Amino acid sequence: MPCSPLGKSYFSSQNIICVRKLFFLTLLSGICLQGCKQKIENPADAIYFHGDIITMEGNAPVYAETVAIKKGRIVFVGSEAEARKMEGDSTVRVDLEGRTLLPGFIDAHGHLTNAGFQASVANLLPPPDGTGVSIASLVNIMKEWDNANKPFIEKVGWVIGFGYDDGQLEEHAHPTADDLDKVSTTLPVIMIHQSGHLGVMNSKALQTMGYGNDVADPIGGVIRRKTGTRVPNGVVEEMGLFIALYGILKNMDEELGTQMVLAGINAYTQFGFTTAQEGRASALQCEVLKNVASKGLLAIDVVAYPDIQNEMDYMKVNREKFNYLKNFRFGGVKLSLDGSPQGKTAWLTQPYKVPPPGKNKSYRGYPAIPDEKQVLALVDSAFANNWQILAHCNGDAAIDQYIRAIRHATIRYGNEDRRAVMVHAQTIREDQLDSIQNLFIIPSFFGMHTFYWGDWHRDETLGLERAYRISPGMSALNRGIVFTQHHDAPVAKPDAMRILWSVVNRVSRSGDIIGPNQRIPVYQALISITRSAAYQYFEERLKGTLTVGKLADFVVLSDNPLKADPMTIDKIRVMRTIKEGRIVYSALE
Repeated sequence: MPCSPLGKSYFSSQNIICVRKLFFLTLLSGICLQGCKQKIENPADAIYFHGDIITMEGNAPVYAETVAIKKGRIVFVGSEAEARKMEGDSTVRVDLEGRTLLPGFIDAHGHLTNAGFQASVANLLPPPDGTGVSIASLVNIMKEWDNANKPFIEKVGWVIGFGYDDGQLEEHAHPTADDLDKVSTTLPVIMIHQSGHLGVMNSKALQTMGYGNDVADPIGGVIRRKTGTRVPNGVVEEMGLFIALYGILKNMDEELGTQMVLAGINAYTQFGFTTAQEGRASALQCEVLKNVASKGLLAIDVVAYPDIQNEMDYMKVNREKFNYLKNFRFGGVKLSLDGSPQGKTAWLTQPYKVPPPGKNKSYRGYPAIPDEKQVLALVDSAFANNWQILAHCNGDAAIDQYIRAIRHATIRYGNEDRRAVMVHAQTIREDQLDSIQNLFIIPSFFGMHTFYWGDWHRDETLGLERAYRISPGMSALNRGIVFTQHHDAPVAKPDAMRILWSVVNRVSRSGDIIGPNQRIPVYQALISITRSAAYQYFEERLKGTLTVGKLADFVVLSDNPLKADPMTIDKIRVMRTIKEGRIVYSALE
């Protein structure tokens, strides 16, 4: 019998029974709402909540209460109440506990395998990344590593160290062959400069390479000599170094190659990177990466850019392999046009403030490829094959050369959405920024130089005016140019927080602000390693923002860089790195 409406014979026995029924039905309904999850047809795999979730969409920060993922993709970004509708029995609720969640960081330029190489050889870096403070300390580090790594040395045949910086050594000078002979006189010994563009060999190594008194400098390189003689002093620049390194890398077997890749992946993931680059890759490095990928061992995406000068035939064989296969793909080609400013091998239009030993005051560095026609032909080949091209250009003379080559190729092949990249662009001038804007070239700045070598550039290489404009992020931002920032590992550690701290503050080791007018806001710095980096890779539909349909590539930070004191950004820790919904690094367990 139906219950009577309230207000009519309310206290009749019949209505009392109905009221009791309604009370118990309501009670049961409430219990179900609180304790019984409604059956969801297609529940989310995980929902992230209770933190600062920054979507990286738009020109100003946008926050969301929750992000939901399914099968490695983002399926919802919005309010927690709406996300609850996607929650089923199998859904994992991830409480961020006030931490910050962002899109995974994207390596705009680096060398993954070489980062693993750096992690595997003697660490010669100066503070804060190592203890290489003097030539004597470097020799001791090398001796200790030699004693502890006999199996590695037996395989490659060399004693190897990476990361010394003459500008940070007490002597403010490079070690020599005589210094390295204290490590060994029977084995070849090499120390690689932190820039990766110079190195020092002992006497045995010079002999092994055939670098004697009568040997001419290789094209695009220099063998430094003892003052007033033709006798090599042990220091080698550019191709003088690279020829030796190519030989060393060829001695590495599959086991060592895999070890290098996995060490590089480990270095990248602990700093929040979910996409890594193998810049200026050799065919051998690419084959190792393909092999590691085929075994399902790449925890993050790796994009390779083989050296167009040395690997043209290899690229033609692999011209169609530009889609990911188990997290590996080809992205295009790399071209190198000069050296490093900190090593005084970058090619400038104006002289170095203090030339290297043995050079006169007009010394401006030198091109990696002196033949202009060859440079034009190489860039033309990239355009003709529709390969994205990344060119290493530190000095403004090298930048001029690249601009001329892109303009030449554009006239012949057009320039519709090619996204050519200028890697480093350290000393780019204002007029050159105008040129690259017109040619749609993306500058990828190495803004970490302001910390690591800001004082050195001011006092030794460029002088104050040019040093204060290195990696001019604000000049690019004011023009509306899409730009990225990178770490160039192993030149620097793949530390995303150090990138942000450096480009936002531009504070040197001594505390000088290296170009206060070129500091960029924190949000724009974050864009440069997320959204803009995804665009640089042609992957803006997959990565770079927290948007429905994109990959669930996330980084979880201890604090929000947008709310922190800018000078403390480098203290923010990566707590988790998540690739397509899977945790690939965690500091929480």
